[in-house]
Amino acid sequence: MTIDNDTAYCAEEATTLGDRVVAAREATGLTQKDLARQLGVKLKTVQAWEGDRTEPRANKAQMMSGVLGVSLTWFLSGEGDGVPETVETPELGADLSSSLHDIRKLKAELSQSLRKLGAIEKQLQRAL
Repeated sequence: MTIDNDTAYCAEEATTLGDRVVAAREATGLTQKDLARQLGVKLKTVQAWEGDRTEPRANKAQMMSGVLGVSLTWFLSGEGDGVPETVETPELGADLSSSLHDIRKLKAELSQSLRKLGAIEKQLQRAL
């Protein structure tokens, strides 16, 4: 799949946060359901973000930018490192694309585990 910014959601100057979520999610090949699962939210939450009905909290926005491989600045404002000009995935082959998807999924899971570990550590420190 080739995504060209001239025709992608993020090509326009007046894109919304929802437009950028859609563009970045599609560029990574994730479905709404995949993204919801990786972020630990409901499918309808991702749909609401993409439809500009609600906005993600700061922690979910940061996590989403990591999962989708875009800078948080671009994600929130449209400025900075966003979806690459052209994303070529067919040349990678199915195995490499699958591996890339697995890596992104593991990064999101690791990020979520690290946050949980940090919260547990804080609880233990307070208990001492």
